[in-house]
Amino acid sequence: MGGNAKKNIIYSIVLLLMVAIVYLYRQSTTAPLLETETVDSGRIVLSGNTMGTSYRIVYLDELGRNFQKSVDSLLLVFNESLSTYIPDSEISRFNQGDSLVYESPFFHPVLQSSREIFNLTGGAFDPTVGPLVNLWGFGPEGPQAKDSARIAQLLPLVDFNNVIFDEKQVKKTKAGVYLDFSANAKGYGVDVLAEFLLKKGIANLLVEIGGELVARGVNDKGELWKVGVSRPEEEGRAEDLFSVIALNDKAMATSGNYRNYYEEGGMKISHTIDPTTGRPVRHGLLSATVIADDCMTADALATALMVMGTEKAIELQEKHGGFEIFLIYNDGAGNLRSFVSEGLKAYLSFINE
Repeated sequence: MGGNAKKNIIYSIVLLLMVAIVYLYRQSTTAPLLETETVDSGRIVLSGNTMGTSYRIVYLDELGRNFQKSVDSLLLVFNESLSTYIPDSEISRFNQGDSLVYESPFFHPVLQSSREIFNLTGGAFDPTVGPLVNLWGFGPEGPQAKDSARIAQLLPLVDFNNVIFDEKQVKKTKAGVYLDFSANAKGYGVDVLAEFLLKKGIANLLVEIGGELVARGVNDKGELWKVGVSRPEEEGRAEDLFSVIALNDKAMATSGNYRNYYEEGGMKISHTIDPTTGRPVRHGLLSATVIADDCMTADALATALMVMGTEKAIELQEKHGGFEIFLIYNDGAGNLRSFVSEGLKAYLSFINE
């Protein structure tokens, strides 16, 4: 074989590899945000990794300012306060001891919000459920041995009333209480980033961390920001959408049991743990999306609704209001059904309806 022929073959192989790499990259970075990239100098897109997931920020700025470094620095400080995966974070030091004097501006607000949602949901949202989440294999230490005696031993520690706090410090009233804000920290992080950009004079923005979002203003087409809700299927891709929601200066969070689980002894173990029983929930609610004024509230409520199940979730929203919900559930006969609260109907459209 001649030298030129060999070069052509090598060149073809390299070209095919490059095409494959670009395709795989695009597939891996696809997110259910329905905004298309543009080459407009006033439209800025930032992305990166945080909290074991990724973030994506889109905003409009006539000055073309790039806040990537500031965003990453802010997230670093945020995680050093509230991440249980960082051994010397504020929350980790609290979990290892019995009290903590706040060092960051983040700890007290997340405690306050958690107390409000804990009371509103009758304990369905409880940030002291961490030991049971860890026990079932969804925490920093991975799966551990599970038996009824161990669950019964941990249950008395699962009660947010065992945590007292004021504007300066937080204390435990019972040794062994463990705080974990993984059910509302991403939402809180979204709020923190959105507030940072608003203070910089950015009026039109969309901030997303791991699927939790805040939208303010409009996109570069002058329309409300639109985001997708994925189909609740185990093997489904993030871009396989069930519906689309337009966010009118609102926050949105979705929680579901159809992806974050593992199988043991022929049974699916859900990551949603009921704080009252200490065991994974077992009901027909597959996905709960909450629209609220702030993302920390939406995030916590979405988790609580997944604990409560379809009927109780609808009852809570209709009784208290202040937030809207979109639920996808199994009707018991194998059919996929959905519920949309009244205030959300004008902003939601179904795919392939």
